[in-house]
Amino acid sequence: MDLKFISEHKKELEKSCHQRNLCVDIKLIEELIKKRSIFLQEIEEMRSKINQISQKIKKEGQKNNQKIISQAQELKKKLKEKENLQKENNQSLEEEVKKLPNLISPQTPKGKNEEDNRELEKIGEIPNFEFKVQDHLEIGEKLDIIDFKGGAKTTGSKFYFLKNDGLLLDLALTQLALDVIKKENFDLFLTPDLAKIDIIEKLGYNPRGPETQIYKIKDSDLGLIGTSEITLGGLFADRIIEAKELPIKIGGFSHCFRTEAGAYGKVSKGLYRVHQFNKVEMFIISQPDQSEKMLDLLVNIEKKIFKALEIPFRVIDCCSQDLGAPAYRKLDIEAWLPGEKKWGELTSASNCTDFQSQRLNIKFKNKKQTRFVHTLNATAIATPRVIIAILENFQQKDGSVLIPQVLQKWMNKKKITLS
Repeated sequence: MDLKFISEHKKELEKSCHQRNLCVDIKLIEELIKKRSIFLQEIEEMRSKINQISQKIKKEGQKNNQKIISQAQELKKKLKEKENLQKENNQSLEEEVKKLPNLISPQTPKGKNEEDNRELEKIGEIPNFEFKVQDHLEIGEKLDIIDFKGGAKTTGSKFYFLKNDGLLLDLALTQLALDVIKKENFDLFLTPDLAKIDIIEKLGYNPRGPETQIYKIKDSDLGLIGTSEITLGGLFADRIIEAKELPIKIGGFSHCFRTEAGAYGKVSKGLYRVHQFNKVEMFIISQPDQSEKMLDLLVNIEKKIFKALEIPFRVIDCCSQDLGAPAYRKLDIEAWLPGEKKWGELTSASNCTDFQSQRLNIKFKNKKQTRFVHTLNATAIATPRVIIAILENFQQKDGSVLIPQVLQKWMNKKKITLS
């Protein structure tokens, strides 16, 4: 993050940390920034003196200047020590700055948990069943389309196999999302499933510590991505974009990997919280005055997808402690899950303002100036949770599951039955 920005927005950053319940020592960062300035000034003065002495020796020769030669040698020694102190200070500053979150939108509700989220809209009718409702795990196992035992046997807990219509349903959902965002003029990408740790960090994901969601690859500088937001954002690192090219709208399909560390105690049954899944992600790069409009666009695209699937859902304005570090504002879509008898998150859409672009050094230029862009991301489809919503909302008394009409053309059938 730009150090001038930190100095100018100290109170706002302190407020953001407090509202997110993050422990970040702003005063320490201020002290490290001051030390950085002092070191830069002292090192510049020492280099200037050494240069002056060198010029004098060059002009007058070494024979009559042994005293100042000794001074120069001593000064070089002190310069090296000062540069080492400067390096240590800069490393400490960098580590502390990485802990800083984005600012928080005034529209974001202040709160500590999901009860403090604000419901903005509810769409669709919650189904009434005249039979005993089953959860997606019971349905999936009876229809032989989900195999968690096999996943645990071959890979470990929270891994799974999708079989037959389970696989086809996953692919149909992916195709639906790609079709919708393509019609919204998004360029489509199949992205790598790995990214450099440096890129992951700059996007605001912490690959270290007990709460990390990132799988690191041993003896390398790579990690498995938890979302193609990481690779799509990294694609534009160190770029200056012409203002007329904005907004840039891109969609990425990838496998996603998450450790789910610190997630226990939350909804986690079956497919809801797994270590690997497929996802179509939307990513937008915009001018700062466009980003609020772009957030609305992303949420409207998500709504279009779930209206087409005829899943009952609601739109949530997430409270301050539910925001990830990069998010200025975050809107979630939650589906009604009859098996859990509660709402469950399906997608998130976030406006990250210039939090990521400062770290990735992504700027735009027009005739007047060069500025950091704003970045936004949103889930088009994360397939496992949507499969949950379909299996539970469209389950039938005979144990079959109706397939949403919009997906039937890819699955060549109207319902999933035990074959």
